Amino acid sequence: MRYFERNAIFIDGANLHLAVSCLGIDLDYGRLLRLLRGKSHSAQAFYYAALTEAQANGTINRLTDWLGYNGYIVVTKQIAESVDGFGRRRFKGSIDVDLAVAALAMAERVDAMTLVSGNGAFRSLIEAVQRKGVRVSVISTIRTQPPIIAEELRRQADEFIDIDDLGDKIRRMPVERAG
Repeated sequence: MRYFERNAIFIDGANLHLAVSCLGIDLDYGRLLRLLRGKSHSAQAFYYAALTEAQANGTINRLTDWLGYNGYIVVTKQIAESVDGFGRRRFKGSIDVDLAVAALAMAERVDAMTLVSGNGAFRSLIEAVQRKGVRVSVISTIRTQPPIIAEELRRQADEFIDIDDLGDKIRRMPVERAG
């Protein structure tokens, strides 16, 4: 992983959670942030999450609160819930556009960007940011079945990092028990 002085980090929270869950990584968000920032301690890290009303008041809320107090800029969006004609609950909401708009706005002020997501919808975002001279690293995984990263996103990135390769550096350390 190369480090740049002016770097921005964009994390698709749901996609990150899916990747580490499938790989069996008990993620330490503090260690992840230190690794992503590297030598560029001024790098801003944006964590995006779309939440249902229940999640906004539950464990996810505790996580986003912790992230906000520990160096992340947390951006949440309420997911709209409805019931279709068959009585099935439907959810509608995404952070993709919010993340893309923020990344494009930030592209004028950074040399590099890190995107933690495997969502293929971000391919055109990466291409647009690269046209502005920004080097883009993407972190996701190809080691799940099916791979979490979309092939077109992996190919568009200047650098692809499999999060599984970072496992030992971002995994929560076991707590030693006293006596």
